[in-house]
Amino acid sequence: MPDMPAVADQPNRGPNCWQCRHFAITHIPSSPYACRSMGFQSRLLPSLEVLRVDGQFCRLFLAKEITIKA
Repeated sequence: MPDMPAVADQPNRGPNCWQCRHFAITHIPSSPYACRSMGFQSRLLPSLEVLRVDGQFCRLFLAKEITIKA
């Protein structure tokens, strides 16, 4: 399995919420995504919402641990 590039390796792209430990699915149709670290729910992915509101990439991204199932 190839290594995932670090966020620093992609200067023009923000973090991917799907690979973040803080990302959550709420199962609420009007705001299906959440960021546990920042404590908000959104219709957009949290990293996109942060970029839209703050104008900067999310700084709280924490990569999930990769588990290999045998």
